[in-house]
Amino acid sequence: MTTSLDTRTLGRTGPAVTSPGLGCMGLSGAYGRTDDDESVQVIHSYLDAGGTLLDTGDFYGAGHNEQLIARALRERNRDDVVLSVKFGAVLAPGSLPAGFDGRPASVRNSLTYSLQRLGTDHVDVYRPARLDRSVPIEDTVGAIAELVEQGYVRHIGLSEVGAETIRRAAAVAPICDLQIEYSLLSRGIEDEILPTCRELGIGITAYGVLSRGLIGGSGTIDGARAMVPRFQGANREHNDALVARLRGLADEKGVTIAQLAIAWVAAQGDDIVPVVGARRLDQLATMIASAGITLDDADLARLVELIPAGAARGDRYPTRFMADLDSER
Repeated sequence: MTTSLDTRTLGRTGPAVTSPGLGCMGLSGAYGRTDDDESVQVIHSYLDAGGTLLDTGDFYGAGHNEQLIARALRERNRDDVVLSVKFGAVLAPGSLPAGFDGRPASVRNSLTYSLQRLGTDHVDVYRPARLDRSVPIEDTVGAIAELVEQGYVRHIGLSEVGAETIRRAAAVAPICDLQIEYSLLSRGIEDEILPTCRELGIGITAYGVLSRGLIGGSGTIDGARAMVPRFQGANREHNDALVARLRGLADEKGVTIAQLAIAWVAAQGDDIVPVVGARRLDQLATMIASAGITLDDADLARLVELIPAGAARGDRYPTRFMADLDSER
């Protein structure tokens, strides 16, 4: 039986995309070594299954991820794909991102390089990866709006910003979606951010749906996971015990814990699109099969009972990166 991916629209003004979307960060080594040939196969298999949404960032692998996507799309119809690109991380050789640059000149410069690496004349959704606190969000969004007018960008998105910033951005130009972490273990958006987005007609592209592998993963701590407090010491033991509570319902429904968690996010509303990272073909198959899972009201209530909001222990990013999250203020 072939699973058909769901189609959803990113907010009132955005493009139609398939759910789940494919998060491409892991294809450039964020969670361990990868093979470019296998990564291209993953992208091709997602597209062959009817998938359309590819999410990347110009700083993933310092441009490697965009070049990888360009290779994968070389023999494909560009118009069949929705490219969502984040920008703004300030990089230095051999070190982690050291801040974010949202100045209008940097917006235009970053897009110029992304278009070249991606081998395309436009990006479908363009978004600052984080808020640059030294630059008014109105200036950053205004610069992207100019690129929309010029045809280089189709839609404007945001990432990891709070309700006040969302309102200020939406007053400048239409915002199609907010990309933000949302999962059974990360429910912070439900209090203020999600209601604000719904009021303004802004969709959610939810990343971290599997909490970087805490939910349904192999248990390996490598790459970016090693720095995340949720994976460390007593926090890890507590969080693993939380996730283990899902086993009974997953077995009853004949699905994996990972598929259950993806389906839960997708079931939170048609305005939410889970974006799931898959580095291998077996992970991709799991992701695609999640689209065929139906959760009724009793299932959803049981899941919330098993893992209540706020039950996870440990921040979702290291302390130095939590400071960059306007969404956490």
